[in-house]
Amino acid sequence: MGEIATSYRQITLYYSSDSVRAKQTIAYAKTEGFIVQEVDILKEKLTGTQIIELADRLQISVADLVNQQHPEYKKNFEPHNFSTNDWIKMIQHNPTIMKQPIAVRGDITILIETPTDILKI
Repeated sequence: MGEIATSYRQITLYYSSDSVRAKQTIAYAKTEGFIVQEVDILKEKLTGTQIIELADRLQISVADLVNQQHPEYKKNFEPHNFSTNDWIKMIQHNPTIMKQPIAVRGDITILIETPTDILKI
């Protein structure tokens, strides 16, 4: 596989430190006894390969990783059909527009909608 290291012993959580849902998810996971490796996408720039791999693991396109309803997206971009490379660059330059948090554990990858979703992993 690609650049994303996985383990069944821990959850890797890709998240934005601006996200209340992400903070609640981390707290919930730790309360449940999970070891959580935190990847703050605002501090650690994701590679193109990582972005593609996260989308593949979620079985969605890279375009679907972008939250086009996010105020930052609406402020900077028009709804548009971009190439995969363009979507990757948009996420890299504006990580707040990426849908998150995304939890990875072994072969399982889920997009967290509510903090308790972490229990599904």
